[in-house]
Amino acid sequence: MCCFFMVLAFFGPRLAFLVYWLLRPVYIQTVFMTWIWPLLGLIFLPWTTLMYVLVYGSNGIVGFDWVWLALAVALDVATYAGNAARRKSVPGYPSSLP
Repeated sequence: MCCFFMVLAFFGPRLAFLVYWLLRPVYIQTVFMTWIWPLLGLIFLPWTTLMYVLVYGSNGIVGFDWVWLALAVALDVATYAGNAARRKSVPGYPSSLP
């Protein structure tokens, strides 16, 4: 069960963004103006990229949208921190660097 949630946390935002990109490519192109930023976002900050696309409006990011983006950044950091903390539970993984 734990592995399911770990896989969902890793692939969930990437898959959701990919589906959104396939369904509304013109909107994604309008939001980012190029293909490199959404690609880098998918690799390094998937929750933030997905939230950026969802809250982006005709005026850009304004007002309360920044709170949603901050929560998405916190979720990305928490995902990476959780993965780093679980490394110690892997058998044979060194506990400290030489």
